[in-house]
Amino acid sequence: MFEGKTAIITGAARGIGQAIAVDLAVKGANIVICDLQEEWLKETAEAVKKTGRKVTCKELDVTNHDVAQSTFQEIGSETGSIDILINNAGITRDGLLIRMSEADWDAVLAVNLKGTFNCTKAVTRTMMKQHSGAIVNIASIIGLMGNAGQANYGASKAGVIAFTKSVAKELAPRNIRVNAVAPGFITSKMTDVLSEEVRSSMLDAIPLKRFGKPENVANVVSFLASDQAEYITGEVLNISGGMVM
Repeated sequence: MFEGKTAIITGAARGIGQAIAVDLAVKGANIVICDLQEEWLKETAEAVKKTGRKVTCKELDVTNHDVAQSTFQEIGSETGSIDILINNAGITRDGLLIRMSEADWDAVLAVNLKGTFNCTKAVTRTMMKQHSGAIVNIASIIGLMGNAGQANYGASKAGVIAFTKSVAKELAPRNIRVNAVAPGFITSKMTDVLSEEVRSSMLDAIPLKRFGKPENVANVVSFLASDQAEYITGEVLNISGGMVM
């Protein structure tokens, strides 16, 4: 599906990002994984290597505009093309608004929203020259429905959704597609440590009565990045077990 193509995944050291990197590799892409967690990057790299595809690791602070520009320029020079960008890097700093610090607000917006801007801008010139490219942004159902204690996270992901639609309109004439996915509750180290009471409460809100897996997100991302979705741009696909319809 992605033979001869290069895919960059930010926040790829674990979880959803790692699953996306491996899935794209299995389907033929050469992978560039970007993160600040060097030890976990190696774990993802080993998983990608098992697929037989090339993998490159880059330490990247997505909040730094100039570093993002130089890193992606370096990647383009090394690989010869940048065909797919997955903006997955994200953090949470949860807390009720009345107690939320300015630092926690700024940190979440910087990584989740500004980081998506920085990395998208960094690949745009290359993709425009190629007259092709696919960008998939990882949003969240919280950006659609909100959630108490996550005003910063919800605002950042709602921003990612609006950003996706705006940039999709800008880049469509150059044959560059920009879409987003909005995952719901996906199994992770975070959900593993939740109490049975909390897990039960979360499951009650999901019509399919189960948490999603990182692979569920990866499969949809790969579809949107592929030629099978060549006539889809500016869309947001919910991956929430029916939690948002």
